[in-house]
Amino acid sequence: MDQTTRAAVERFVRDAAAASSVAIADARLLSGGAVQENWALELDIAGGPQAGRLSGVLRCDSPTAGVAISHGRAQEFALLKTVFDAGVTVPEPLWLCEDAAVMGRPFFLMRRIGGTAAGHLMVKDASLGGDRVQLAERLGRELARIHSVRAPQPALDFLAWYDEAPALHRVREQRAFLDRHHTAYPALEWGLRWLERHAPPRGLVTLCHGDFRTGNYMADGEGLTGVLDWEFAHWSDPLEDIGWFCAKCWRFGNVAAEAGGIGAREDFYRGYEQESGRVIDRGAIRYWEVMAHLNWAIIAVQQAERHCSGQENSLLLALTGHIVPELEWEILDMTEND
Repeated sequence: MDQTTRAAVERFVRDAAAASSVAIADARLLSGGAVQENWALELDIAGGPQAGRLSGVLRCDSPTAGVAISHGRAQEFALLKTVFDAGVTVPEPLWLCEDAAVMGRPFFLMRRIGGTAAGHLMVKDASLGGDRVQLAERLGRELARIHSVRAPQPALDFLAWYDEAPALHRVREQRAFLDRHHTAYPALEWGLRWLERHAPPRGLVTLCHGDFRTGNYMADGEGLTGVLDWEFAHWSDPLEDIGWFCAKCWRFGNVAAEAGGIGAREDFYRGYEQESGRVIDRGAIRYWEVMAHLNWAIIAVQQAERHCSGQENSLLLALTGHIVPELEWEILDMTEND
């Protein structure tokens, strides 16, 4: 972070925090994120309610990201505030800056939390996340709190509302992409048709995280420290999030641990049911696991296209495209006896 940007951020935080002065003692660019840029900041704040040393994260769009594939920072900030108020364990959202003159793009600051989010480490290192039964239960409880948010929510009016069944809404979105894409994916078309034919009717519709999985929460040696990455939140059937978390493609190779690669499915379900007061329809989850594999395959195609089109030169995006055949096989395997 150059000196001009540091000074601009300091002035913004001074005014937002009603402080007499603010100094950035340390600024470090965090790894990860091709679309967003995250800076770990140590802020020395003089005066005002936040006086003292504050450890925060500044989150903004990457200057090299050419396409918007998720919510913007102002929208993500609104989502964080909403779920924070609903009791979800998330980094506390602090201040939003939509003035592009400050650092050239919108950003917000949130309080920094400890732990690690790396999915491949979480499933292999038993020292992370504390007791795995308790971790699975806790994640179920957190998801239930997310699903306690219902429409209407004026702060979330940017989230598209619709009247059709959430499953059919998702099928329509994915089919629209495949119809205009230059390459045919027959296995994905098969999966879409299967999902269309077996779509459950519209029932309870809640706020859904949209990417609730191992890799998108942080944990330390004691347990969960926070749920991250709200860029894909939307209104949907709450079973969509449950199916996504339990889908085989998000177990990071630890296939036997059906709850996100970190625990037992029933432990996760128990935490959700105790917090929500609703019984999960076990038989309905498989449908949403098929949907999870289909949605992830579409995202992988889109990510690879960003690289192959020359839009963004990224080995990570290119490699993401190579998982599509594995996801196609899983979809066929899960639906072949229909």
